Amino acid sequence: MIQTIKIEAIEQLTELKQRYLDQTTAPLDGMWLCGFVPMASHFGFYDKKQLVGYYCVNDEGYLLQFYLRPDVQDQASQLFDAVLTQKNSPIGKINGAFVSTAEPQYLSLCLDSFSKFKVNSLMYQLDRNSIATEVQEPVLPMAVVKPEQLAEAVDFAKNAIGAPEEWLTGYFTNLINREELFGYWKDGRLLATGECRGYDVYQMAYADLGVIVEESTRGRGIATKVLKQLITIANGKGLKPICSTEKTNIGAQKAISRAGLFTANRIVKFDC
Repeated sequence: MIQTIKIEAIEQLTELKQRYLDQTTAPLDGMWLCGFVPMASHFGFYDKKQLVGYYCVNDEGYLLQFYLRPDVQDQASQLFDAVLTQKNSPIGKINGAFVSTAEPQYLSLCLDSFSKFKVNSLMYQLDRNSIATEVQEPVLPMAVVKPEQLAEAVDFAKNAIGAPEEWLTGYFTNLINREELFGYWKDGRLLATGECRGYDVYQMAYADLGVIVEESTRGRGIATKVLKQLITIANGKGLKPICSTEKTNIGAQKAISRAGLFTANRIVKFDC
């Protein structure tokens, strides 16, 4: 009989998480994979003391990943139902799930179990037929953000998107240390930042792109130009660019498409 036990050290799941990614049909969104998922509570499925699968749930009671090894895949529906109904779950009530269309096995279980869902975000990758695939000269004079410019970058992002200062400070510090945060200044004023985030463990062939543009200068094509520059940077590192945006962010969707990226997958929110 398969038992469920809370995982105290997420490193125990490194091999299973790689197997999970191996069966996806496209790279997963970096913020979910490396941000939200590691902060979730993880639980392992054990068969005769052997770890054969896992799932994770965030603080709001939403499943973020669910995986079983192929040799126990025949029990997937039963175990998924047990998690949802708490017959075999050491965590509280499950309120729903987040899953991308690039995660077919997990998505199928969600479709079997939930009746309500809506698209949360759109996932993009580079259109192979786009001229943006070619390494180009910089379309904007962007520069790597230096450690002494951290406060300026944090203040800029806080005003532009309303993110918490404490979170931004930690997030940008990491990007700056990795030389993955870039800025576009005009007349000494920071107008846009761009991220070209690499991966250390999973999806190491990809770079996740992100753009923030000052509100007063939006609608002038700056986001598209920043993205094209980030694509050039990613290509120069031998990495494949990906990105995502919320379904409601029409402006971002237009900028991403104009930069030569297309959307083939979605992040879907399921509710009980």
